[in-house]
Amino acid sequence: MISKKVCMVGVFGTGKTSLVQRFVQTKFSDRYLSTVGVKIDRKVVAVDGADITLVLWDLAGRDGHQEVNGSYLRGAHGVIYVGDGTRATTVDQLGELRRLGTESAGDVPSVTALNKIDLVDAWTVSRAEEAALAAQGGLFRTSAKSGVGVEEMFLHLTRALIAPGGSV
Repeated sequence: MISKKVCMVGVFGTGKTSLVQRFVQTKFSDRYLSTVGVKIDRKVVAVDGADITLVLWDLAGRDGHQEVNGSYLRGAHGVIYVGDGTRATTVDQLGELRRLGTESAGDVPSVTALNKIDLVDAWTVSRAEEAALAAQGGLFRTSAKSGVGVEEMFLHLTRALIAPGGSV
């Protein structure tokens, strides 16, 4: 069986853990527990006739006191960058996090999740900002709470991980 390491990277509170829980366990919890270090989950997915084990590394979020540990990104086959659509400042930091991801993991397939689309009335990210993110690779509007876009995002990245050349 093919196994692929995928890292979840973003600022604290963007919903990285909730996206993983929604994808792996098909559930959502309103309880907020900050990830310390890294939490690892696995899920086997069937894509294009192949069973792929995704080893999901949910990295502690970046905040004013703590940086993302680049050593966790080493050996990653793919990266999901997560921003909170209701907090534009989290999206502003994705460029710097992408640089860290490229330095640590190399030029691997990646996608961006703009999470919390269920809170559309509180959305602060403009269409122009979304277009700029989309130009960097796959962009998905997701909701860990409702499940919108979550499965599609993970499957899209998985296809890129097994495709010749691995492009998103």
